[in-house]
Amino acid sequence: MYLLPQEIEVWYIIPAVRKELARLLTKKYEMSYEQAGRILGISKAAVSQYLSNKRANKIKLTPEVKKEVAKSAKLIVGNPKVAMVEVQRILRYMKDKKCSCEVCKKYNKDVLNFCGCEPKY
Repeated sequence: MYLLPQEIEVWYIIPAVRKELARLLTKKYEMSYEQAGRILGISKAAVSQYLSNKRANKIKLTPEVKKEVAKSAKLIVGNPKVAMVEVQRILRYMKDKKCSCEVCKKYNKDVLNFCGCEPKY
């Protein structure tokens, strides 16, 4: 049995991206947990759990992905309405760079036989 790549994205990748965005919005841009949560579409409790490593601690984003998230955070601070578009942009970036494949390799090895992806080893 294998998970669909979309399931990997929902369970592992999106939470990791939200965690990094929450970290940047609250630490670098000094937003409250409530403000950051509202922008990211999550509760302030979820922001707190991300920042205390109770959520989204199974995967680490690469330095390249973190740079993209930092670009997005800067844009989001200027215009919170772009948050969803920026998360989608990061997810596309991760797919294009096969970062998503690395997560599948770790948590969903069986799907690699079907998807045609060749993650870096």
